[in-house]
Amino acid sequence: MHELMITQSILNIALKHAQNADHITDIFLKIGDLSSIVDESVQFYWDIISQDTPAQNAKLHFERIPATMRCLDCSECYQLRHRDEFTCPHCGGTAVQLVSGDEFCVEAIDVQIPAVNAIDSSC
Repeated sequence: MHELMITQSILNIALKHAQNADHITDIFLKIGDLSSIVDESVQFYWDIISQDTPAQNAKLHFERIPATMRCLDCSECYQLRHRDEFTCPHCGGTAVQLVSGDEFCVEAIDVQIPAVNAIDSSC
């Protein structure tokens, strides 16, 4: 259910930043693998709540960011292979720090802007 609130936030951001647009065509999202956001749920809610807005039929693009950890014992960085295995594959250390993988952001919004009428310069 939290995807509904997240999707509403995406819509609010898109509408705020595309105030002068005729239509929002694409929205690009970055989502960390450790976030609890389910792409399909966001898409489901998007199709419902974007109806009758300039964002209706906008395509959502999901880019997943892998979880990257830094071992505090040996300073090596590595990507998690499983969400529950945090042991450093280089030294076996368990003191680790999350570097990336919990992000969630709207990276870009593509819009169609209103056509500007050409001014007839012939006199």
